[in-house]
Formats: sequence, C-alpha cells, structure tokens
Amino acid sequence: MSLQAGGKRDDGKRAGAVQGNHQIALEADSRRHQQRLSLTLTLTGLVFLAEVAGAITTGSLALLVDAGHMLTDMSVLIASTITAVLMRRKPSNRRTWGWARLEVITAAAGALVLLLVGIYALVEAAMRLFGHGGGEVQDIKLLLCFGLLGLAANAGSIFILASQSEDNMNMRAAFLEVMNDALGSVAVVVSAIVILTTGWTSFDAVAGGLIALLMIPRAIGLLRKAVKVLLEETPDGLDLDKVREHMEQLPRVLAVHDLHASTVSTGMPILMAHVVVDPSMTMQEAGEVIRQLQHCLREHFPVSVPHTTFQLEPEGFSAPDVEAMHR
Repeated sequence: MSLQAGGKRDDGKRAGAVQGNHQIALEADSRRHQQRLSLTLTLTGLVFLAEVAGAITTGSLALLVDAGHMLTDMSVLIASTITAVLMRRKPSNRRTWGWARLEVITAAAGALVLLLVGIYALVEAAMRLFGHGGGEVQDIKLLLCFGLLGLAANAGSIFILASQSEDNMNMRAAFLEVMNDALGSVAVVVSAIVILTTGWTSFDAVAGGLIALLMIPRAIGLLRKAVKVLLEETPDGLDLDKVREHMEQLPRVLAVHDLHASTVSTGMPILMAHVVVDPSMTMQEAGEVIRQLQHCLREHFPVSVPHTTFQLEPEGFSAPDVEAMHR
C-alpha cells in the first residue's frame, strides 16, 4: 500500500494555513505588479502607434523595426499583466493550475513575431543598402522626434518597473523587455543624428539592421525558454541526479524512482517522485519523511521547488502495471 503526501490531518491544516498566508501575500504583490505593468503597457502602446505612423510618414526602416520591437514588448507586457491578474485566481477542478500556462504560450507567440520582424528587417536593410529597395527617409527631423518620444516613454517605463523588477521572474522579464526596447529607441535617435549631420541616408538601413541583429537572438532565446516549459523539461539549475542522491540520504528513505521535474510557468517549478521507504515506519514517521523531503526541495538546491508530490512506497511494493508502463 502506498502512502501519499499530506496523510495527517494536523499537517494538512498547518499546510493549509501556510498556503493561505502565501496566497494573501501573492495577491497583494500581484495587484501592485498589475498596476505598474498596466501603466507601462499604456505608455508602450501609445508610442507603438506613434512609431507606426511615423515609420509610414518618414519611410524609416529603423523606426519601423523599433515599432516591431515595441510590438513584441507589448506582447510580453500583456502576458505579464495577464499573469499578474490571473495569479490572483484560484485553481479550479477544470484548470488545476489556473491560467498560469497562458503566459508561456503568449511568450512563444511574441517570440515568433519578433523573429519574423527581425528577419524582415535584415532583408529590407540589405535591399536598401544595395540599392534594390529604395525607401529613403523622407523627414529626418520628424524621425528624430519620434525616436526621442520612444526613448522618453521607455525611460518612463524603466522608472515605473525598476523598484519591483526583482520581485519575480515575471516582473524581471517585463523590465528587461523595456530595457532592450530603449536600446532600439537609442538606435533610431543615433540614426537621425547621423543622417542630419552627414547626409548619409543609408545609415537608417544600417541602424534598422543593427536593431534586428539585437532582436533575433533575443527572440530565439525567448522561444527556446517557452518551448522548454511546454515540453516540460527539467528547470534550469536543477540537477535531478543530485536531487535523487540527496533524497536517498534522508533517514528511512531507501530509494527514489519515477523522479520528474518541470515548470508550469515562470517561477512555478514542480517535482514529483516515488520514494521507497522502510516498511516498518509508522504514519507519524512517514509524515516526518515527507516534511524532510519537502524541506530538501525548498531549501537545498539552487532552484527552490515549493510544490512537490511524493508517493511513499514500502520496500518490495510493486503495482501490477508498473513494469508494463516502463517497458
């Protein structure tokens, strides 16, 4: 007979109280994060619309690429804002993890958009530089104005997010997106200044290509992270061999098998395992083993795993279909 985690009522009550306090703190943090992210999203959205209009008016590739860059930032900010809102919703029987995975799906979609915009920008820059695409900048001063507008908006967004950028990975991702977009706005401003001072209009294509070169690796990195979560790969920094070794060193633990770890969404790693234990243990001793296992995963490794599920099995236990499942 296997023993599941949370077998004692008193332990369950204490765990429920801790979880309740954690949920209250989480809701308060999420509310503050939502307010800051919403304000940042509003600023970014307004500048995005202005830059699209400016790119059409001036014919600037650098401004168009920066607008595409902002579009990706908006998708990440939207995902971050949605995450902050939905984190306050309790899971249901239908959605046992709530809406947390939506963040990953949105991030993957944003990465694909960013990658396509970056590839288009490189192709367009090459065509303009080698004289096959035309498209010279029509109004340099207007381009400079839009570049400064974008830079000012990014500076405001950085100021809004900076104080809570280390709260969690969701806020950190949003902050880094805004920081990266500020670099794109700097490139637009530099492009306008160079054209005004030297008359070299082709520098706009150079600037657009440089922004694209910054975008593409970031898009690939973001897409790779999203795919790793969707494929339920082991979280970075968590060595399952070391986890198994440490778990098996605990008193009354004889072996660990069927060890799995994955990530539900940003900052939500989970782990589950079958733990073979001394068959002479009492239920009280089994509860202590579970507490030790949970503490081990929360505190001992570089990646803290607060959500764990352990199935305790007495030595010699074997389900009828285990061998067939792993054949």
